[in-house]
Parts: sequence; structure tokens; C-alpha cells
Amino acid sequence: MGEHSESSVPSGASGAGPPSPRRPAAPPWLLAGLRPSSAPVPWAAAARASVGMAAPLAVGIAADRPAYGALASLGALYGVIGDTADAYRMRIFNIAVPQLFGAVGVTLGTLVFGRGWWAVGVLTLLALVSGMISSIGAVASSSGLQLLLFAVLGAGLAMPEPWWVAPLLFTLGGLFVLLLSLLAWPLRGLEPERAAVAGTYRAVADLLAVAGRQPPASGAPYNTHGTHGTYGTHGTYETRRQAVTDALNNAYDLVLARRAREHGRSEPLVRLLAQLNVVIPLVEAAPAAHQRGRPLPDAVPAAVRELADAVAEGRTDRARSAPEPARPDPTRPGATSAERAVDAALRHATSVVHHAEPDPDNVDDRLGRPAALRVRARRATRDVLLSGDSWRYGLRLALCIGLSQALVSLIPVPRSYWVALTVTFILKPDYGSVFSRAVLRALGTVAGLVVAAVILSHVARGWWDVAVMLVIAGLVPAMTVKGYAFQTAAVTPVILLLSDLLSHEGSGLLLTRFVDSMMGCAIALVAGYLLWPESWHTRIGDRLADAVEETAEYVRCAFAAAPDADRAERVRTRRRIYRDLSVVRTEFQRALTEPPPTGTRARAWWPLLVAVERVVDATTAARVRVDHGAPAPAPAETAAIERQLREMAAGMRSSDVLVEVRAELGGDEKGVLAPLRHEVRAARAIASPQRRTGLGGTTGLTGRAR
Repeated sequence: MGEHSESSVPSGASGAGPPSPRRPAAPPWLLAGLRPSSAPVPWAAAARASVGMAAPLAVGIAADRPAYGALASLGALYGVIGDTADAYRMRIFNIAVPQLFGAVGVTLGTLVFGRGWWAVGVLTLLALVSGMISSIGAVASSSGLQLLLFAVLGAGLAMPEPWWVAPLLFTLGGLFVLLLSLLAWPLRGLEPERAAVAGTYRAVADLLAVAGRQPPASGAPYNTHGTHGTYGTHGTYETRRQAVTDALNNAYDLVLARRAREHGRSEPLVRLLAQLNVVIPLVEAAPAAHQRGRPLPDAVPAAVRELADAVAEGRTDRARSAPEPARPDPTRPGATSAERAVDAALRHATSVVHHAEPDPDNVDDRLGRPAALRVRARRATRDVLLSGDSWRYGLRLALCIGLSQALVSLIPVPRSYWVALTVTFILKPDYGSVFSRAVLRALGTVAGLVVAAVILSHVARGWWDVAVMLVIAGLVPAMTVKGYAFQTAAVTPVILLLSDLLSHEGSGLLLTRFVDSMMGCAIALVAGYLLWPESWHTRIGDRLADAVEETAEYVRCAFAAAPDADRAERVRTRRRIYRDLSVVRTEFQRALTEPPPTGTRARAWWPLLVAVERVVDATTAARVRVDHGAPAPAPAETAAIERQLREMAAGMRSSDVLVEVRAELGGDEKGVLAPLRHEVRAARAIASPQRRTGLGGTTGLTGRAR
């Protein structure tokens, strides 16, 4: 009792007398959005934003065309928002492609300016297209956003004549930001890709450093934080493994994006891909090392960090590298299969990292070679047109944009593009929770209007606007990494300053913009959230069921009759599962920012997600042990586990609640599959409407989150 007595007293309560009443606290889903992220400030991007937006404005003022400068700065603003990639080639796609869509959007918007129903129809159709193409990928989503945003601006602001001036200025502003972001390319070359590969090695070193330290007992109960009860609430190993997944995803995305064009012609790129591929055996050996329950020698993660330094510095001459740390001999008596696996993987990685000329014909993509651009475009088009999700997203966005544009075009209220602009930012379906974004945008807009009020009332038009823009433009990338509300607070005064240069309304537009923003938030909440039944649910259960199905296929593939021939496919399957689980984790984060019941239901699925990840880990560990001397399991054992996982996936799809299904898995408890069977039992035990807790009570996993 003594160890719990102190924590049982509420904060601020004394031992004598009644406890003081608690002040009302904000709901957790709102606090999560208002809590600034710990991400570092991108100072280089902030500097580019300041110069990229202030310079066009200065040119416009110097030429006595401040409206032209404002339009170019608006184009630069959305180039700044898209300037998030590390690799230079990806910056071209992230900035240039959306700018072209934006130019099309502002052209169409200008053509229907002041045309009533025509403006409503065109913007509604563009909203449908914008929402549908958001499912293709990040660049397509950003392109759809700029297509709609610039169309809204063109339909709501009087643009200079002739019609081609506005799209030209918008495009020039964005391309100027792109030029600034590419200035260091000749000097840095492959440095972003090399840094990503080196970061992957460091993430793997961190994973190996915690492997085997206080490992959770297989099949032990999970707590509500998604970690094993015997492992504490921090989930150190799980956290490190997620970091490895993120690092691998980022590195492969960057390297394969370049290899799609340069494979066979760029020796440094081939070397980077080879160095990235050989880290995979180390990642596979980590679960086996963790499962054995003893920490690896410190020399192992130290050796991986030395490899990371060699990759980051581009060193291939072994004589210039630090000497390899001494490691225990894996051939000694008593060495485990996990130790042999780690040592073999590390020696292979060392030989490849320090090999000056890798064979370009012997470099295998662990995710498969990217298809030709024509093939990918055809697949994306087919997927968009046949996807129910893309149609739902597009129709939702189209409905809200149509309502907002009808409101400002046909009803006698002050004409404003800000209503549709607010709806566009909130309702981009792949950007997170509609409800929380609406609330956070309202709060961020209020903060931004306070800053804008000071600027518009105390700063004279002219060159002082350039000085102010140098400051507030740099805040956009700095605040974007902190969260959506912070980004809104930074973007709002920038847009209002530029809008004032176009409309000359001064501080008188502040109240109007506040009302417009609240109207946009209300439309998004009612027509884009409350009226859509799927808004009250998440699709986490279905997506998690897909991951369980893939896990069953991974179990089958891992212990197929010809494992050597299927190794590449096994690696791709495991990488695909972890990438899919990473997407599901992102969906969890979005769902947790929703108010009840959606957030509560999402929280109930979290332990099952962790359990599925542990099943994948256990499968990998078993395969590694077999590869390094452990007896292979009987086909009947593998088939039984695969069947249990497929039944679990089918149950998750067919039931509206989490239903308990007993897993009767027999087999050799000393065999290589014993830990995997325990993890499967644990996963199926979680899928139960009532579970016993360690305190003798029950906890319910009620309501299926779809």
C-alpha cells in the first residue's frame, strides 16, 4: 500500500480535509493538437521562405506594381509550404508539379470570377477532382490542394488583366522558391540520400542496443498503451523498431526515386542502394536477438554506428575507417543462432559498406524496382476511378465547396473567397481529422488575426511590407513543423498582408475574415463531418485486418518449401507489412484526435496493433533461427498458425464488435515456433469484449472501429 499511497492523492489535495475542486480541463484530443511538436525548426527552409516571399514583393514595389508582387508572393507561399523534402529531386516534384496545377486552378478561377452559378459549378467540379486525386500520393494530394486553392483565389479576387498574368505570376513565385531550394544541389549532390541511409544504420544500431534488455514474456498481457505489461509503459524496443521502419521507408523512397532514372549510370547511387539493402539482414536479426533475452555486446551497435559514419562521410577505404570493434566469436561453444545471425549480417554489411565498387548487376531492390512512369500513371488513374474512398472524399469536398461558394456568390453577404479557402484547408481528407482540424483552424485563425491586426494597423504600405514579410514568411516553415494550429497562425497574417495589397481594405477586413473563417469551419463541421456517417467511425479495424491477412501470408512465405529461392519475396513481404502497419499507426494518431466515440474506439484497437507487430517480429526471429542452425518446423505447425491468423482477420471484418476467439495452437513448446504461437494466442486474446485486468477487474473493447 505504501508504494501507491502517494500517487493516490490528487494533485493539490492535502491529507486533511476534502480535496480542492479540479478546474475543468481541455479534452485530450484537443490538447494533442495544441501541444507543439518537438521537431526541430528547419532554419534553411525558413531562410528560403523569407527571401522567396519578400523578394517578389520587393520587385513589385520597385516596379510600382505591388499587386504583381503580391501575386508572385502568394505563389511563393505555396512553394514554401511544399518545400519539405530533403532530396533535391523530390523538391522538384514537391514544388514544381503542384505549381503547375495551381496555375491551371487560378486560370479557371479567373475565368469564372463574378459569374455566379458558373463559379459554383466550376469550383464544385474542381473540388471533386481535388478530393479524388488525393489518394494517389503526397505529390498528387498537394497538387489537388493547390488546384483548388488557386481556383478559389481566382474566383474570389479581382486579378489583373489579361487573364494569363495571374497564373504566370503565381508560377514564377513558386519557381523562385524552387530555385532557392536547389542552389546547393551542385555542391551537395547525393548528400540527402546518403544521410537517409546513414540514419537507417543509426536507427538499427539503436535497435540492437536495446534488443534483449528486459524483454517481455511471450504472450503476456498488454496494457492500454500498447506495450507488454512486463515491459513497462515506454515500449523501448517497440519504439526503436518503429524508428527503424520510418528510417527504412524514408531511405528507400529517396534512393529508389532517383534510381528509377539513374540506375546503371550512377555508381554512387548503386553503392548507396547496396549499402541500404545489406542493412535488411541486421533488421531481421534484431527480433531474434531480442527474443533470446540477453543484451548484445556493446561492440555490436558500436560497429553499426561506425558503418553509419562511413556511409555518411562516403568512406569506402577500410584503412581510413576506425578499426572494427572486437566482438565475441559466434563459432564458440554455446553461441546461439541469434548471435550467429547478428554476426553474419554485420560482417556482410561491413564488407559492402567498405567495398569501393559494388557490382551494379548484383544490386536487388528490397521493395521491387519501380514501374515505368506510364505504368504507374495508368495504375493510379484506375485506382482513383474505381476506389470508393476516393469518390467519398471527392464528393464530401465537392459538397462543402459548393455550399460555401453558393453562400458567397448567391446570397447577399460580403463577397469573400475566405470561406471556401477555409473549407479547402480543413477538408483535405488525407491531412487528418476533419473535426480536430476545424477546431484547430478556428483557434489558429484567431491567433493569426491578432498578429495581422497589429501589422495592418501599424505598418504603412510600401517598403515596410517587405521588411515585415521577411519576418513573418520565415515563421511559416518554422511553425508548420510544430502543428496545424501553429501553421494556421503563421499563414493567416501572410495571406492577409498580401490580400490587402490586392484589395486595399486595410484593417477593416479583419472582422470580415474572422466571420468568414468561422463560417467555413461551420460548413466543414456540419456538411463535411456530422452529415457523413463514416466520420463517426474509423477504418482502422478493416485496415488492421488486412495487415493480419498479410501476416498470415508472411508466415506461409517464411517457411515455404524453398526458402532460399523465396528470400527476396519474403523480405519484400515483411517490408510491405511494416510499411502498412506504419500507415495504420498514422490512422490511429488521426483517430485519437477525434472526440468520443471515435477516439475511444480507436484507443481500444491499439493493443491489437502492437500484438500484430509482435507476431511479425516473432515470425522473422523464427526464420532467422532456422537459417542459422535451428531445426525447421513441421509444415503442419506453420499451417496451423497461418489458419489462426486468417480466421482472426475474417473475424475482425465480419463482426461489429471485438469478439473473443479461442486459439487452440498445439506444438513443440521448445521448438522454433513456440514464441510465435504465444504471440498469436496473445493477439487473439486481445480481440475479446471483456478481458481480465491485473487488478481483478475487467476492461471492455466494445464497439468495432471501422
